[in-house]
Amino acid sequence: MAIKKDTDNWFASWFDTKYYHLLYNDRDDKDAQLFMKHLSNYLNLPENGSILDLACGKGRHATYLNSLEYNVTGVDLSKNSIDYAKQFENDTLKFDVHDMRSTYPEKFDAVFNLFTSFGYFDNENDNINTLKAIQNSLNENGFGVIDFMNADFIIDNLVAEETKTVEHIDFHIKRYVKNSFIYKEIRFTDNDEDFFFTEKVQAIRLTDFEQYFKQAGITLLDIFGDYKLNKFYTASSNRLILIFK
Repeated sequence: MAIKKDTDNWFASWFDTKYYHLLYNDRDDKDAQLFMKHLSNYLNLPENGSILDLACGKGRHATYLNSLEYNVTGVDLSKNSIDYAKQFENDTLKFDVHDMRSTYPEKFDAVFNLFTSFGYFDNENDNINTLKAIQNSLNENGFGVIDFMNADFIIDNLVAEETKTVEHIDFHIKRYVKNSFIYKEIRFTDNDEDFFFTEKVQAIRLTDFEQYFKQAGITLLDIFGDYKLNKFYTASSNRLILIFK
């Protein structure tokens, strides 16, 4: 039986499979929509303002933002995700395949990078290049937003092993920390074929982001610790939400 392993760019292979979306099909849209409302109100974006949803996946945030009457462009490296999202396109919502490390050729009132869609790269310069690309895609009054995990909280509460069953597929999941990365190994069998994928996200802390921002020439404006935009606490917040320009 063949085993599918991740490539060096694990996100390019894993995110492009149907199994990625199957495993995470229980993500809470209500939480995501509440976050988008809080965020857009806090930023006081202009009426019919423009938003770039960077690493948009299948477009769940982008389509909701568009329902709030923003002009939204969703981009992602996964062609399969973008092909799926394109069914939702209209005059004020579009989707495009794009690598976040390069500048998108338009200017926006806001660039959102949501749901821990940062820190995938082995080379830290790619993190800085991504931040510079975000900044280059902002107009004069635009805001950048990164919604990242709180690495300290995640590591302290890491579930080492679990099995999650979705549509008769048993996903066997193992988590661990190695060389400043949080790993998630995912093994499962479907139609008598074994699969193995690895997610790997850098455990970037607030102090690391502050250093990245300094190198990229970015100004950090505010920090929040959850989707209700409450204060960030290193020990207890489950998110690290950064507002910058």
